[in-house]
Amino acid sequence: MDLGLNGKVALVAGGSAGIGLALARDLVREGAAVSIAGRDPGRLAKARDEIRAELGAEVGTRALDVRDTDATRAWIDDTAAEHGAVHIAVANAGGPPAGPTSAFGPDDYRSALELGMVGHIAFVQAALPHLRRAGWGRILMITSETVREIIPKFALSGIVRPGLIGYAKTLVHELGPGDVTVNVLAPGYTATDALLADLTGDAEAETARVAAEAGIPLGRVARPEEVAAVGTFLLSARASFVTGTVQVVDGGRSLGM
Repeated sequence: MDLGLNGKVALVAGGSAGIGLALARDLVREGAAVSIAGRDPGRLAKARDEIRAELGAEVGTRALDVRDTDATRAWIDDTAAEHGAVHIAVANAGGPPAGPTSAFGPDDYRSALELGMVGHIAFVQAALPHLRRAGWGRILMITSETVREIIPKFALSGIVRPGLIGYAKTLVHELGPGDVTVNVLAPGYTATDALLADLTGDAEAETARVAAEAGIPLGRVARPEEVAAVGTFLLSARASFVTGTVQVVDGGRSLGM
């Protein structure tokens, strides 16, 4: 299936590992010019080298924190200047610490809001003028299944991430007619280093994985590439009439919540 992404220019925040990296790989395979950003220069270099070795393609990289609005805007503007346009903006960042509501103070909530909501919004706002100028755009915000149901162990995530849903739906109306869509991808338990760290604590990784899988009808956690495949479709020309949606990818787990 031709997804109509050949020649498009894509920005993937949080693209050095996990779902972000899997999504960047998909976009490269589809012929898009991709630039990834993340906080760790070493992980960015590793991701760039992996894509070069696997797909024979180059990706741009930029070390930054999405909470740094000026650095994020510079990355977007520089990518547009290099490639002549920006068509795709994927907002993605690490989640806040795991724990119940009582484990956190006001500063923790402020930090979680900056990372889980404000950083995403600032990134999208900076990319929007380029998408409008291109006359074709796709915005995808990667969050978590906590936007649908609270998971007590991930209280901060469940409190701050749902704000992105309101932002996305409001933005759909503000964009009006045209070919710029806005969607939210809400993964469930996915086999990433970050998730395993949150799940394990002092437990063994395999024990934590088994406990997580017990509540998933499909009987396992997702692979990053399975979640990325849904995101890639939402970013494609094929999804031209899909906007304002929240796509939960959790193996059916939320059905029992």
